[in-house]
Amino acid sequence: MAGAAAEDVRVLGLKLSPFVIRVLIALRLKRVEYELVEVRIAEPKSEILVKSNPVYKKIPVLLHRGKPICESAVIVQYIDEEWSDGGGSPSILPADPFDRALARFWAAYIDDKLTALIRASWKETEAAKVAELAEQIRQVLGLLEEAFAECGKGKGFFGGDSVGYLDIALGSCLGWIMGLEKGKSVKLFEAEKLPQLVGWAERFLAEESVKGLVPDADEYVKSIAARASATPAA
Repeated sequence: MAGAAAEDVRVLGLKLSPFVIRVLIALRLKRVEYELVEVRIAEPKSEILVKSNPVYKKIPVLLHRGKPICESAVIVQYIDEEWSDGGGSPSILPADPFDRALARFWAAYIDDKLTALIRASWKETEAAKVAELAEQIRQVLGLLEEAFAECGKGKGFFGGDSVGYLDIALGSCLGWIMGLEKGKSVKLFEAEKLPQLVGWAERFLAEESVKGLVPDADEYVKSIAARASATPAA
């Protein structure tokens, strides 16, 4: 976008974080140049993170002209509003108020249900409990399969013809989910049960605004394994 390169835009985070990935996709959609500043999220946390987000001390944080904006959903909406001056970039949130409310509802559902289940599954070591959590994830994805039919209106994305707010919310989790499938030997995205979501996922990952931003399954598996090996035994 014209003029965006001259602005001071930095993202505090880590490239494997689905929540950080959301912000990066939104910035790329808006053709905004940015710098990803990797920070330490374990104690002691990076000073710039604590200073920029003193309430939650979590990533991501968007620093725009030195001012911090926190929480991925808030940041994506800020990006959509801040860089909406006709620079040729698409709108991220739907224009219609009902469609916009619907997208926000399902995005909140993803954060409340899906991401919590994925986290729990990664941490779980008992096969039976992993299987139980995997079934709960499948149920959530089943509802999102139905949501796609309503939000996408027969088109390629939740946002219609192009990647939108809900696409970003769910799509940022795809690498995380694929890593879980590989690392825990569970099947979550099954073409027979989720034909629309499986097709959507392929289209989403092929988008220019997404390529290179969603890590593959191996990166997540390696990261979790490294973290586990670094954790002292009880």
